[in-house]
Amino acid sequence: MKKIYILSAVLAAFSLHAQFTVTLQAPADFKEQDAILYTLNGSKDIIVTKEQSKNSVWTFKYPKNYMGMMKVYFPNTNNTISLISENKNVNIKLETQNNKIKDIVYQDEANDMMNRLQEGAQKKELILPALMQIKDYYKDTTDFGKALKSEIGRLSVGIDNIDQNQHPFIYYYNTNYNKFLSANNSTKATTEDIVNFIDKSNDMLETSSLLRPLLVAYLNAGGNANVGPSIDNLLDRLKVETPRGQTVLSELIDIFDIYEMNELKDKYLTLAKNLKCTITDRLASTLKANSNVEIGAAFPNYKFQSPLNTTAKSLYDVKADQKIIIFWSSTCSHCESELPQLLTKYNDLKTKNAQIIGLSLDVDKEAYTKKVAAFPWINDSELKGWNSSYTDTYNIHATPTYFILDANNKIISKPNHVGDVLEYFKLK
Repeated sequence: MKKIYILSAVLAAFSLHAQFTVTLQAPADFKEQDAILYTLNGSKDIIVTKEQSKNSVWTFKYPKNYMGMMKVYFPNTNNTISLISENKNVNIKLETQNNKIKDIVYQDEANDMMNRLQEGAQKKELILPALMQIKDYYKDTTDFGKALKSEIGRLSVGIDNIDQNQHPFIYYYNTNYNKFLSANNSTKATTEDIVNFIDKSNDMLETSSLLRPLLVAYLNAGGNANVGPSIDNLLDRLKVETPRGQTVLSELIDIFDIYEMNELKDKYLTLAKNLKCTITDRLASTLKANSNVEIGAAFPNYKFQSPLNTTAKSLYDVKADQKIIIFWSSTCSHCESELPQLLTKYNDLKTKNAQIIGLSLDVDKEAYTKKVAAFPWINDSELKGWNSSYTDTYNIHATPTYFILDANNKIISKPNHVGDVLEYFKLK
């Protein structure tokens, strides 16, 4: 019994040591009570906990080690802030106006440094090339020449001054971003370099936001004719049954979905379905999202938030022989050209007892309201953009995305474009 007490004390001490807090402070007139803390796994945000404001302060307690990207989302005002953790306390002060975040003041050392480095990297990418072009026209002895030389020197500074021991995540992120993804890097990484890095990297790869762009860079480096063999080589090296192998497989399936590489998506989705090992939560969510929208599957019901042009309470309450579901946004250029084509055929669709239901990924209420005024079909939006609840449920990666359902809400078609919709109903 004594040993158990000792072990419990050791575990408790470790837990206390590992725990850190994320504290946010906002002005008193910021009308938000709820805040949600997320960590990152590849490109997927993972909910950690939800907290309520106490005197305009939110305090999140994280009970274990975590180094990587995080975000806090305010669901009622639709504000998001990004931050990092190096397993130390994070302190952030928000400046707001009309319930929108105007500025973020990072008060802890790690986030302040990361913010300054990223701002500097943007200026380096956009401004430094122009300064280098004009520097030869000004002598170093002139006031402007001296200032120009000083600014070039400041923007040319690399990350060599980052203490890896003090700031392990910042060092990891910036070193590997510069090596593999920076447009300013003169030495391009080979496919073998990328495979070795993904295979040997520590867990910060999953929490850094670098994984998906690395995979895209890997696919591009291999060339269009070599995509399949390149993927097989990568998954063989990683061993697809491992947690990292499954995360990479999940990311690849999503990438093929985004770029409409359907043959490759189907191949590796089948591979994922046939795995005999224990499936990670990350891959399980990808499998679930895809199974929700397979041809013949029952389209998951959706409870409307503030629907227009209907008294129905949910998607299933809408009665029609066929339903056309559109995920769209007022800021989407393709939606701008495609939805008016549906509008011209709307009466023809009604004669076929087909109903259109638009679910918007808008954020701006005014822009959304102005746009839907022209659309007589059922419209609804959570006004949360890509934080909308239905993006994961329906595996939405781009707008517009279309589904056609039968009277029993089963998926009978997944058109790629509005022309496919019109052709399905023989209206083209």
